[in-house]
Formats: sequence, structure tokens, C-alpha cells
Amino acid sequence: MARGTYRFPPVPSMRLITDIFSFCKDNIPLWNSISISGYHIREAGSDAVQEVAFTLADGIAYVDAAIKAGLDVDAFAGRLSFFFNCHNNFLEEVAKFRAARRLWAKIMTERFKVKNPRNATMRFHTQTAGCTLTAQQPMNNVVRVALQTLAACMGGTQSLHTNSYDEALALPSEDSVRIALRTQQIVANESGAADTIDPLGGAYIIEHMTDDIEKRAEEYITKIDDIGGMLRALEQGYPQKEIQNSAYQYQVAIDSKDLIIVGVNSNIMEEPPLKGLLKVDIAVEKAQVERLKKLRERRDNDAVKRALVELKAAAAGTDNIMPKMVEAVKVYATLGETMKELVSVYGEFKENVVL
Repeated sequence: MARGTYRFPPVPSMRLITDIFSFCKDNIPLWNSISISGYHIREAGSDAVQEVAFTLADGIAYVDAAIKAGLDVDAFAGRLSFFFNCHNNFLEEVAKFRAARRLWAKIMTERFKVKNPRNATMRFHTQTAGCTLTAQQPMNNVVRVALQTLAACMGGTQSLHTNSYDEALALPSEDSVRIALRTQQIVANESGAADTIDPLGGAYIIEHMTDDIEKRAEEYITKIDDIGGMLRALEQGYPQKEIQNSAYQYQVAIDSKDLIIVGVNSNIMEEPPLKGLLKVDIAVEKAQVERLKKLRERRDNDAVKRALVELKAAAAGTDNIMPKMVEAVKVYATLGETMKELVSVYGEFKENVVL
């Protein structure tokens, strides 16, 4: 089982994210302060229930940390956003999104006692599932992405990213990106699916699956609460172990053909290599390295050093980190330089895997 350790003393409970919440509240109140992501959880092998449960458990941890830091939940909750995956099982995915929305409203209303009902609503972005794209018969991915797009739309997503059919083989080409974009546009403008709120609501199977996903996700969240919250659960490797087991069972189902993946374990055929794949010229990397080198030469490096010293002092003290981070960026401190200062204060989380 995976267990997390810190190279240095542990990071104070969510210090950076609570500082971001506070900074945004005071300075850019209409900015979405965070995207609470479940996409990477599903890509790592979780099932739909785990994606909902672990994503919302992350959200609970963020909100709880902000309240403990002295923030009023209604002052920041309305700008929280989520980021989900959309997999291949059409009906399950629609139900998953409905369950996530319903469960988050319940959490914000009953656990965190928001006063403004709008602050209990879940706003979320969806991306179609990269892990469902196949290198075999890649044009089949056009159909997969279309189904996932429709499921996300019917599940209530506010925004969407559609993957390109050739992404299992390379970065997407211009042609494949255009088809991905047109997929969204056809669903939005021609299907009618976006014209109705909750278009599958009331269908027996959708309501049954929504209830089931919500119930099972709540059970996971209760387990995480019993462990001591999501941070403690991650340190103990609990979500990692659950995701690992789910990914293993998924692969077993493919290998045994209990789960059919067209073109991979069924309907296999000889096929020529896909033409037109994007190839990134190594000159792009060299040009970017040169740009960074020139930036460091022409910027005021004394100002950068002062800004980084002040950032480190804020991180080690109690002042909000964000104003110092903004000042560092204004004088062209790089991401690596700013992160180095934060790591020097907080340390770096490392996950140890025990086989």
C-alpha cells in the first residue's frame, strides 16, 4: 500500500489554497479560485463511484481548511469549480454527474451550512476520457468521444473539452483537433441535448443509478472521515489502494473479454499506421530554452532575488503568500524559482510504495 511521507516537516494544513481563497475573495471575487479535479483520479483507474467520492472528499478538505483558517464559507464557496472525466458507459456517466451535483449540494448545505443556495451548487468542467482512447483503429475514438460528449452534456456539465482521436499515438494533429471541436458543436447545435436541463431525469435506470452512485460515494466519504479526512487518508494510501484495485479489475475484465473494447480485444484487424500524426520539431524545445535564457539575462535579477526572499518570508510567517507570489511573477521570477522557495519552507510530499 502506498504511504506518503514528507522530506521536510509537513505543509501546514492547505496553507497555499486557503491563502488563494482569501486573496481571490478580497481582490478578484469573480475568479474561480480552484478547479477541484477528479479527472486524474479516473485516468489512474478509478471507477465512477470513486471518482465522485475522492473528488468531493478533496473538496471537503479544501472547504474545511478554509473555514479553519477563518474564512466565511459563503465568501468563497460560490467560486469553487470541479473538473471531471467522462468515460464510455453512457448511462453510468450521466448518473455520475447527477449524483455528484446532488451530493455536493447536500454536503455544502448540511455539513458546511451555506446560507446562499447558489453556493451549494456544483459548477464543473468535463474532459472526455483520455484513457479510453485506443491506438488500435484510432478512428473508432471519434465515436467514443461523441458518446462521452453527449453524456457530459446530459449530465449537466458547464464546459467541455473533447479529446482528439489520435491522442493515443501522438499530440493531436490539426485535423483531429478540428473533428473534436466539431463534435462539441454538433452536439450543442444539432442534437437538442443542450436545450433541456436534466434531459434524462425521471428515467428509471438513470434515477436508480444516480441513487446508487450517490449512496456508494457517501460510504467512501464516511470512511475517509473516519480515517481523519482526505489528507490523512492520502498519507495512509487509502484512496491510492482503492484506485489501484479498481484499475486492476478493469484490466482483468478486458483481458478476459468480460469488457469489450472494440478494436482491442474484439473486432481486431490488420491496419496500416495512421498517417498525418503530429511531430514536434526539436527546434521548438531549443527555442523555448533560448527564450528563457534571454529572459533571465534581461530581467532585473536583483529585484527577482528580493521578491523571492519576501515570498519565502511570507511562507515561513503568517502573511498571505499570494501578494508576494504576484510580485515575484511581475519581476519575471519563474515557476521553478518560486516553487523552490516554497519547498524550502514546507518540504515536498513523497509517496512511498510498499509492495
